[in-house]
Amino acid sequence: MLVKVYLLLIHFYSNLRFLLNPNISIDGRVQIKKTPIVDIRAGARLNIGSNVTLNSNNQSYHVNLFAPVKLFARIPGALIEIGDNTRIHGSCIHSQSSISIGRNCLIAGNCQIIDGSGHELAPGTRLDVSFRAQPIVIEDNVWLGTGVIILPGTTIGSGSVISAGSVVKGTVEKDCLMMGNPAKAVKRLDK
Repeated sequence: MLVKVYLLLIHFYSNLRFLLNPNISIDGRVQIKKTPIVDIRAGARLNIGSNVTLNSNNQSYHVNLFAPVKLFARIPGALIEIGDNTRIHGSCIHSQSSISIGRNCLIAGNCQIIDGSGHELAPGTRLDVSFRAQPIVIEDNVWLGTGVIILPGTTIGSGSVISAGSVVKGTVEKDCLMMGNPAKAVKRLDK
């Protein structure tokens, strides 16, 4: 009984943090399993659709989650959008520009979705923060397998599946199975 009360309090606290942050908008119910890391700074935005799941609960997930869900928009103008019925499990979404995730998407555990490097490449300038980011668009009904990395400037077409451990950069056509590092199209997915 005491455990159930404790879990309800954690759920209430997590939802309250979302509701009190003026940079976050929620269009409906959000299911939060354990506490995510949510850092949406001044001038940045997080828009969450209805019936979204943010799962940081390692016990109830079929693979080991290395960390809780992390939603991080750190500079003014940065945007994270998550569409209705999307489920995110123990993954990091870090926006310096914009990351748009469509409806009915499944983001499996330990994925990294990052739209910018966060610093310069050249030696001597790596401590200088660079905000040259490129938007990421993940369209509706996309499935990202465990440990997928989505790099800046990527668009993933609706209905596509990205195999576990793949690294994706560029444009993925709709209804496509991608795998590898770098990810390559393996086949078209029939409806």
